Amino acid sequence: MQTQRASSLFQRLPLAVLLSLAFAGTSQAQSLVDMYEMAKGYDAGYQAAKAQYLANQAKADQGKSALLPTLGLNGGATRSDRSLTPQSSSSDYSYTTQTAGLNASQPLYRPANFAAYQQSQKTLEIAQAALNQAEQDLIVRTTQAYFEVLAAQQSLTFVQAQKSAVAEQLASAKRNFEVGTSTITDTREAQARYDLVIAQEIAADNDLRVKKVALELLVGKSGITPLSLSPQAKLPPVTGANADEWIAQSLQSHPGIQQARVNLDIAKLETTKAEAGHKPTVDFTLGYNVQKNIGGTSVTPISGQNQITIASAGITASMPIFAGFATQNRIRETVALEDKARNDLEGAQRQVAQATRTAYLGLQSGLGQVKALEAAESSSQAALDANKLGYQVGVRINIDVLNSQSQLYQTKRDLAKARYDVLLGQLKLRQANGTLKAEDLQSINALLQK
Repeated sequence: MQTQRASSLFQRLPLAVLLSLAFAGTSQAQSLVDMYEMAKGYDAGYQAAKAQYLANQAKADQGKSALLPTLGLNGGATRSDRSLTPQSSSSDYSYTTQTAGLNASQPLYRPANFAAYQQSQKTLEIAQAALNQAEQDLIVRTTQAYFEVLAAQQSLTFVQAQKSAVAEQLASAKRNFEVGTSTITDTREAQARYDLVIAQEIAADNDLRVKKVALELLVGKSGITPLSLSPQAKLPPVTGANADEWIAQSLQSHPGIQQARVNLDIAKLETTKAEAGHKPTVDFTLGYNVQKNIGGTSVTPISGQNQITIASAGITASMPIFAGFATQNRIRETVALEDKARNDLEGAQRQVAQATRTAYLGLQSGLGQVKALEAAESSSQAALDANKLGYQVGVRINIDVLNSQSQLYQTKRDLAKARYDVLLGQLKLRQANGTLKAEDLQSINALLQK
């Protein structure tokens, strides 16, 4: 009897109390921000994006080399044997030539080099946008995995509560059959429903285990326990008057649009490089070279050795005249690629606008579903109470009570999931328009139980 009373009490507990019991003992639990920080240091996808950013940063620095001077040191030694036909006393001899030199060159006017330097700086902007995109993706993936664990935990809690309620109804049906106030049909219906709930409990428990493993693999730590959503938490409303405001932000802040826009700039610079094939180049050169001849030269023998030192400074200019139409065809190619990059930018803007509008409407729909499910939960609870009372006085049958119980707990599960979907939808909307940052997790973190 005490067990039945406890089951009946547990069945009547409101959603807030059920959630508190489900997540009791979470003093060592991790918050959403904690999970994100762990995932940031462990997730392979984010670490790969970070490494790519560092590589592109180094590549951007390489672009400066085309504008800076070059300095080279050279040296060598050659042993030669000279012979002349017909021979004479001074026609055959051997000599050694030693050379050493230091030469420097500074580009003065090389338009192709300057365009290449500008391109290298643009690639760094692409790398930064890609890293931001990877960070936004990690925020959403972590939050989704976090909430999936909480939703699975709540689903298991509700199934267990439903099992207790059905067990109580089964016991009641058996007692009524024993005293002759109900038929065997009530008992069999309750038994069938109880067996079904047992199967649902097994499935819910397995789903919880799977969701926990997925979260552990994401953050790189086992035995984690997420903090639950506070029962008093109020879901934040959708900010912004309409979807157009969010779309307008995306044109400047979305990483995908930023990458497409920079790719267009790089394509324009590639055209500038191709056009530089028609332009002259001017370099400033410095040289200091030493040649030492031992035993003679290719012209005459000498006794001992002599040394020739040459110091030079000059301006070198080069003007292309004809390159087999290679430059003209290269320009045609780069202009076509520039058009492609321009169309890619337009396509990226359209895709982001569509994704942002879809996310905005989905979030609004989610908030509406939460309100509807909250009303449905109250209605389902009232219907269950009415059916139980009707069953006690004989105007309702056992299946009516069982169906009301099933409807109530299904509504509770749907409501819990809808709340998590709204919170995740807030982040997905910001991800869709490219404004999502790690700081946005703080507002959700504040809704969790401490």
